[in-house]
Amino acid sequence: MPAVSVPGETAFLEIVRTLSREHLGAVPVVDADDRVIGVVSESDLLAKAAAQVAVPHPGPIRRLREHRLYEKGRGETAATLMTSPAITVAPGTTVADAAWLAARSRLKRLPVVDHKDRLVGVVSRIDLVRALVRDDTKIREEIETRIIRQDFLLDPDAFEVTVENGVVSVRGEVDGSLIPELLESIEEIDDVVEVSEHLTAH
Repeated sequence: MPAVSVPGETAFLEIVRTLSREHLGAVPVVDADDRVIGVVSESDLLAKAAAQVAVPHPGPIRRLREHRLYEKGRGETAATLMTSPAITVAPGTTVADAAWLAARSRLKRLPVVDHKDRLVGVVSRIDLVRALVRDDTKIREEIETRIIRQDFLLDPDAFEVTVENGVVSVRGEVDGSLIPELLESIEEIDDVVEVSEHLTAH
């Protein structure tokens, strides 16, 4: 499904309708070439209402904030209401890096752009959380297939591997010289919390 976006010339009311219809808190703003030029959020839209509120005798810092709010509140289109530049990620960005960026920026959604800044998708916090937390079955499959069979050229059937909430238990017989390296490889797998080893050297 294509990512929801709005052109820079989209009027205020149409932005409100789009956010409401799509159940979104923010939406990327794109130019004629579909390049992301900013993001317009519910907070940006509320600036129009907040800009009308006067505070008696504000201090210098408050006056500066109110001036910026007033300037944004004068906007009538996505291009004049949006926050720019947009914080974006590339398709090749790792899940961990995207999650860190979303947390640092306090953003619920990040536009995904190609090398020409064209919108190719949007990744949400829940997408990132789901990708970061793999189920135990996937972890066990990686241990048996990639680690035991491919990396160490051993028979997975000779081992008993169980995973519960990211805690790995591995049993079996193996060349004693391989045990430290095998355990280290398992510990380095994403989402592995702890490794309990019951390996017998032969």
